[in-house]
Amino acid sequence: MRQKELMMSEARIYQPAKTAMQSGRAKNNSWILEFEPMEARRADPLMGWISSGDTPCQIKLKFSSKEEAIAYADREGLSYNIAEPRRRKVKGKSYADNFSSQFRFQ
Repeated sequence: MRQKELMMSEARIYQPAKTAMQSGRAKNNSWILEFEPMEARRADPLMGWISSGDTPCQIKLKFSSKEEAIAYADREGLSYNIAEPRRRKVKGKSYADNFSSQFRFQ
């Protein structure tokens, strides 16, 4: 793809959420820069597979910090949107709460 077309495309910078298979928060500190799709996906008439001629949307760049991803986008002349991660709400729990009379199911 030409540099001119890449400059017109928009990138999204975000921190991926943990997968359903993860219980902890380790190794969740990376930031991803990926390009927004410039054209819609379409079904192939012969096989029925979903395809697109949009190569940049297949690229995911991984950075160790948000600042590195922003610096890369600025250096390459990309317009970008930053999606800040949602912070989880931690509730204080105790093992004894499992046996509390307030939370009994009847």
